[in-house]
Amino acid sequence: MRYCAVSIVAKETADLVDVEPPADLGPHEVRGRTLSSLISPGTELAWNYRGDSFPSFPGYAAAFVAEELGPEVTGVRKGDSCFCMGPHRSFQQVDARTVHLVPEGVPHQKAVVARLMGVSMTTLMTTSARPGDQVMLFGAGPVGFLAAQIFARSGYDVIVVEPDASRRRWLEQSGISQVYGGAPADSSGLAGSVALAMDCSGHEQAVLDACRMVRKRGEVVLVGVPWQRQTEAYAHELLSLVFHRYVVLRSGWEWELPRHSTDASPHSIHSGFETALRWLASGSIKMDGLITLADPANAQQTYQDILHRRAKGLFTVFDWSE
Repeated sequence: MRYCAVSIVAKETADLVDVEPPADLGPHEVRGRTLSSLISPGTELAWNYRGDSFPSFPGYAAAFVAEELGPEVTGVRKGDSCFCMGPHRSFQQVDARTVHLVPEGVPHQKAVVARLMGVSMTTLMTTSARPGDQVMLFGAGPVGFLAAQIFARSGYDVIVVEPDASRRRWLEQSGISQVYGGAPADSSGLAGSVALAMDCSGHEQAVLDACRMVRKRGEVVLVGVPWQRQTEAYAHELLSLVFHRYVVLRSGWEWELPRHSTDASPHSIHSGFETALRWLASGSIKMDGLITLADPANAQQTYQDILHRRAKGLFTVFDWSE
């Protein structure tokens, strides 16, 4: 087996490089060959591919086959298909307590999407909005697209604002019927009625629009990372909206939750992954035709296609199974 990984070796330059063989297996660790790994386009483009520190080794979601088990491992057997928070690498070696079994019938290329579902799972677990309330999402990239389905699946009245026509069509095909190309006008009757608005774009204008949409004491949650300035808007405009409309403006930082559940804190990052995998297995999260498989050996072309919006669908997955 070749031990290799996708590396960003210079600005906007990716390559498949050889890496050191894995370290000795720890008592609680599981190791095996990677089947697939998911690209998180926002983070990997901004932080890695167009970043300033090289080399870097991106990726944080992988599916792999359990082939070697430490003596203290429980709950995982040799041959199991597993999901973990792992990099774009030909093998995975992780603590078995952070591993989730891929449900029967879920392709490994689809299972890795559970990682991005986990981003908005945190908001679902922490929001004061309740099923039946209106939830408005701004931006239907991978995270926003999944968030729309997660909240609809949970009984919320979901509205999405997305300027891209293809993404609006994919939303409608997934069952989300209330889709707008821009923030709805006041005459729509939505302004002032939304319980929760989630910005998944990282764009200042979307946050301002969200503050105009929520009801008094409604939440505006910043899920998308504001990687760079997009407008000439002044902070005063935001402050005025928050103050006069009684907006609860907060971060959508997914790590607000503990990694693992406890008696006092049943909701966690990993309980969110378990839920995501169950929902993928049930078929209630629709993404048919939206996953593109890529060869890790062609990593440079893959990242260029994502950067210049030539990639097909919403999700790009490195296929290591060949």
